[in-house]
Amino acid sequence: MSSTEHIVSHLHRDDIASRMGMWLFLFTELLLFGGMFILYSVYRYNNPDAFHLAAKELDTIIGTFNTAILLTSSLTMALSIAAIQRNNKSLSIFFQLMTVVLALGFMINKYFEWGVKFHYGIYPGSEKLLSKPTGEILFYGLYYVMTGLHGLHVLIGIGLILLMTYYTAKDIITYDNYMKLESAGLYWHLVDIIWIFLFPLFYLIT
Repeated sequence: MSSTEHIVSHLHRDDIASRMGMWLFLFTELLLFGGMFILYSVYRYNNPDAFHLAAKELDTIIGTFNTAILLTSSLTMALSIAAIQRNNKSLSIFFQLMTVVLALGFMINKYFEWGVKFHYGIYPGSEKLLSKPTGEILFYGLYYVMTGLHGLHVLIGIGLILLMTYYTAKDIITYDNYMKLESAGLYWHLVDIIWIFLFPLFYLIT
């Protein structure tokens, strides 16, 4: 790309507006999950014993491991942005791919965790679940909806980061034009933060 083309390609950039747009989108995501957290709190307040009993059926070790995976993925995502800011394209791509690998690890663990529940007949609408007290039914309903919606966000994040990796490889994302990668990083950090709230609510109920 010539210097003239490089200048022209930056004429229509508005990083401030892009950041504001991304933060606005993240705010709507917080409203979505915030509403569900409030709903969870109300149901838990009304059914404390049932929620405590149902939570014992979840695997705290897997939940803890998944928490460690997502926290590490936030670090690798931040390192990928730091690398591109230092004009280290290959290192940035490496950390982006590491983030994807960690995210896939999270989803694989979630797949097996859900698989065990389905194997024992504990899933929405199952006879075994419907035979339980109302509080436990509510707990598992919220568990599947909230962790499932979070899992969907993880999958979207994987696709988004892979797109950023492609952009980085093609020099669309560079050391002086990395707003897209930064926005993807903000989205990924939100996904991780949401899990930080989901983990204690479902796995560490006392």
